[in-house]
Amino acid sequence: MSGTHTDVPTVLAHDLPRPVPVAEQDACPVGTIFDRLGDRWSMLVIVLLGGRAHRYNELHRAIEGISQRMLTRTLRTLENDNLVSRTVHPTVPPSVEYDLTPLGRSLLAPVSALADWALAHARELRP
Repeated sequence: MSGTHTDVPTVLAHDLPRPVPVAEQDACPVGTIFDRLGDRWSMLVIVLLGGRAHRYNELHRAIEGISQRMLTRTLRTLENDNLVSRTVHPTVPPSVEYDLTPLGRSLLAPVSALADWALAHARELRP
């Protein structure tokens, strides 16, 4: 961004073609991350793991209403996206611990900014 446009948000710094081609929409990393993290459980898991690593059952107990199947699916997706790491400890029985990767930790600041904005504007947003 040039020195004369420092107050322009990066999302607005570039003009999009009109109409926006489907291929451009599909290739957009912003839309991709919103699609991946915009489900009911992913952000909650990321926020919980932002505090500290958790074992599977700790996460399951910490999230009311999530099924074991959905938690497993969410953790696998976040692991595949390199946001969560899974460590198996050689105990009997084996214990599994989940934590954020450095990439996952780097997501906490922008997520916090979005959460702060949402809380500040909650009354203005329509339900």
